Amino acid sequence: MADYREAPLASRPKTLDPNEYFNVSLDQRRAEEDRAALRANLKRQYQMQLNNPHRKELIEDPALTRWVYARANPYSNFRPTFKTSLLGAFFGVVPLFVLYYLFKTDRDRKEEQIKAGTLNRKYSLLT
Repeated sequence: MADYREAPLASRPKTLDPNEYFNVSLDQRRAEEDRAALRANLKRQYQMQLNNPHRKELIEDPALTRWVYARANPYSNFRPTFKTSLLGAFFGVVPLFVLYYLFKTDRDRKEEQIKAGTLNRKYSLLT
């Protein structure tokens, strides 16, 4: 823990913060232990339902249900941020301008070569 260096864009995790790790009151420690016991009990109940060889009904996993819902309805869980706006512009608008520039410059170059008479047309329809 002493040689842990913080990342430039991330805060120090709670488990590595000495003030949060060592100076925890008994009430906070007891609450964390209660939450851990509740999670362990829920996990044990789910594992017992999942591994029951005589089961006939479908097992409901709330976490899986939430995950499937979030995958099926992405826009209700979407939050616009600077990063998503920048990515949307980068992948939605920038390619249009790049393609326009490429086609326009190529067309102008060919037009100048045609006017100068230096373009070698391989497939001419006139001959």
